[in-house]
Amino acid sequence: MSETLQGNRVREHRRAARLTQSELGAAVGVSRQTIVSMEGGKYSPSVYLALRLARHLGVSVETLFAIPEEA
Repeated sequence: MSETLQGNRVREHRRAARLTQSELGAAVGVSRQTIVSMEGGKYSPSVYLALRLARHLGVSVETLFAIPEEA
């Protein structure tokens, strides 16, 4: 499993907020497909997008995109 997928909690927080991928994408200014790719670990958002996502979901960027600690 990739680092991006392991540290990405966008899907979990989107579902807790009861938002569809389309609704979240529209709220932060990206397409549904961008949200799909991000949740699947195939796309890493820009800092600005990560900040918009965190603000909209009411969590910190670190909560959404945790970096695994190095051994």
